[in-house]
Amino acid sequence: MRKTREDRLLELIQTDLPYWEKGIVFAGMDEAGRGPLMGSVVAACVVMPKEPLLYWVDDSKKLSEKRREEVFEQIQRTALYIGVGEASPQEIDEINILNATKNAMRRAAAQVPAELFLIDALEGLGLDGREIGIVHGDALCYSIAAASIVAKVTRDRQMAEWDRLYPAYGFARNKGYGTREHIDALRRLGPCPAHRRSFITHFTEAL
Repeated sequence: MRKTREDRLLELIQTDLPYWEKGIVFAGMDEAGRGPLMGSVVAACVVMPKEPLLYWVDDSKKLSEKRREEVFEQIQRTALYIGVGEASPQEIDEINILNATKNAMRRAAAQVPAELFLIDALEGLGLDGREIGIVHGDALCYSIAAASIVAKVTRDRQMAEWDRLYPAYGFARNKGYGTREHIDALRRLGPCPAHRRSFITHFTEAL
């Protein structure tokens, strides 16, 4: 039997409910952009209230782009705190994507006065508060799902800006991922300033 939207929302808040009920100020954290060949990796740290629950909050990958934009604006109006951090392509090349992602998360968390951080997949960031890593957290936790939407929409808007500067690569469509269009443009034009040099070498050698 197919789940209703209400069923899905009830399922999603089960991770959050015990912390709300105990009065703990906790944040969900997630990132966007670990896999693409260009652009920053963006992390978001979000403290959501128990009420009102936002009907369409979910793993950002499960929502259409139009829906994500709508829910992003709702989160902006509803969240108690929102922090956004990022790590540049140059930083990714220097210290690798995992370490850069951790730095982006630390920068996002530094903007949020939480005592507990629920983090999608990662932990051990050395944050000023307790950390709990949850594998597939964006699909299991309401607050992490909200953070996934903030991170994804923030990064997608950056992709639109890069597309205006360098339209030949199709960044607005491919979001920096290694599509055929993107790879063909790379081979034809070479990289733009937003490309991750370490990613380009690995990806093109694998073709």
